[in-house]
Formats: sequence, C-alpha cells, structure tokens
Amino acid sequence: MALDHPQTVERLTVLNVIPTVDQFERMAGGPSLGYWPWFLLAQPAPFPEQLIEAAPEQFLRFIFDSWTERASAIGEEAFAVYLAAFAPAAAAICADYRASFWLDREHDEDDQRAGRRIECPTLVITGTEETQLADAADVWRTWAVNVRATTVPGGHFIPKEAPDPLGAELTAFLADHAP
Repeated sequence: MALDHPQTVERLTVLNVIPTVDQFERMAGGPSLGYWPWFLLAQPAPFPEQLIEAAPEQFLRFIFDSWTERASAIGEEAFAVYLAAFAPAAAAICADYRASFWLDREHDEDDQRAGRRIECPTLVITGTEETQLADAADVWRTWAVNVRATTVPGGHFIPKEAPDPLGAELTAFLADHAP
C-alpha cells in the first residue's frame, strides 16, 4: 500500500514481516519448515481449508505454541476468541496465502524491476525471538528510503507478547513524524 498509494500513506510500521517476494526467495534457499503456512495454505481449495476446519484447535495451538517466545503468551481467554474466529475464516486465510503466492509476489517483483521505493518514514519492529527475521531491517532498507528498526521482547505475535514495548515504540515513532 505504501508503494501503491504514497500520497495516502504518511507513515508505515511493519511487525515481523518482510516483503512477499523477499519471503519467497528466503524460503527457497533456507529453513522452509518454519515457513510451512506459506506453502500449505496456498494449496488449491478446498484442501487447506479442510485441514483447518477438521482440527482448528490443534492447528491454532501449534501456531501459537511454536511462533511465540513462551507458549503461555496467548492466554486461554484470548485463545478462545481466536479459535472461535479461526475455522470460519479458513477460506479467507487461505485466499490471503494464495494471493501472496500467485499475485503479491509478482507485484513485488514488478516494483523491484521498476525501482519503486517506499518514501514515507518506515518503522520495522521484530520480536527478539523471531530469529528468521533478524535481518528484516536490512531487507526493508532495500524497499524504503527512511527506515528505523527496533526489536521488542517475544516471538511472532508482538501485540500479544509485548504490548507495552510495542505501544511505546509506536508512540515514539508517530510523535517523531507528526505532520
């Protein structure tokens, strides 16, 4: 969105993510087991949807237990909310991964070939235990001209694992770049 609508996006913050094309390049040459959703959930319908719908609790527990610094980071009350929404959203979740595989990656490649870069201030936040993205700031510096990077405690689910440090980083970033 920051590339497609630079007149609209004034500031950008990304949490534990790199551009789609970089993600796929990384998976091709690295530890693909950690990136299993990118391939499993991009499979043709209805296969991945059926997997989610058949065992939503086991599926979601595996994600939360393996992508967080501490398995207890997502409390039971929050887990119940996620679980209630998870299986009904299976088609949308899989559609997002299919779009990443078939469309978003192609659009990223087009942007790279055209030399397009994000012009607005960009904050890259990664969890200290998200080791597969330890170089996220370097990746984003190839995409954006003004990158600030930081880490906060935790793994993949920063808003749940480190809400206070995340809030402090966002507040400081937005205050530094107020119009």
